[in-house]
Amino acid sequence: MLKRNYQRVCALLCGALLTGCSTTPDLPAFTASGYLADRGVVRIWRKNSDHQSIHMRTVFTPFNGDAMETTDYSWLDNNLISVQRQVAGEQTDDVTLRFDQQGNLNFMQRQLAGRREAVSSDSIELYRFDAQRMLAQSNALLNGRVLLSQGHWLGDTQVRNCEGKVVNAPFDSSIQATLAQQQRNTSSPLMVAWLEAPEGVQLLHITPTDECSWQPKESDF
Repeated sequence: MLKRNYQRVCALLCGALLTGCSTTPDLPAFTASGYLADRGVVRIWRKNSDHQSIHMRTVFTPFNGDAMETTDYSWLDNNLISVQRQVAGEQTDDVTLRFDQQGNLNFMQRQLAGRREAVSSDSIELYRFDAQRMLAQSNALLNGRVLLSQGHWLGDTQVRNCEGKVVNAPFDSSIQATLAQQQRNTSSPLMVAWLEAPEGVQLLHITPTDECSWQPKESDF
């Protein structure tokens, strides 16, 4: 099942990458997308305040149950101006980097459990590279109209999304069967995240944890 799911998400992503080269869809300023990575699930929320300002948040949820990793990126006039990464769990690891308009580092801090330390030059360059890689990934996904939805599954095709509205998700019989099987293993309502694209629909993440509690809202993003 996991292999088949991975192949279907890859098909969505490949379609987005091909479409993204020539298409600029009319999308709202605040969007959500995502993809299935080798070691977990990546969800991306993004707000374009105008043509010069971008705020993007990525949330990486590993398959192996390790701590969730949240990263906020900000660009102004196409220049990266900040990176803030937070790793939750018992061994917290928070990194904050800020840059001026010329790309010079003007603040850095790494906060580990009980101590602070500097961020190495090599690590700073890796954070810069990762920021641009994620921006390019986001551009491709949005240009390909690979959009993320999530909420609590109510049965069949009904989902109460994180805004509290009951919607009919485009779940086929195979997806419904997968959700029903997962629901039998827990008494808690299932949280489900899925991708919709012209190429199709794909489950991205299923968990009994209420992930609506941390989903960003446009009003405070």
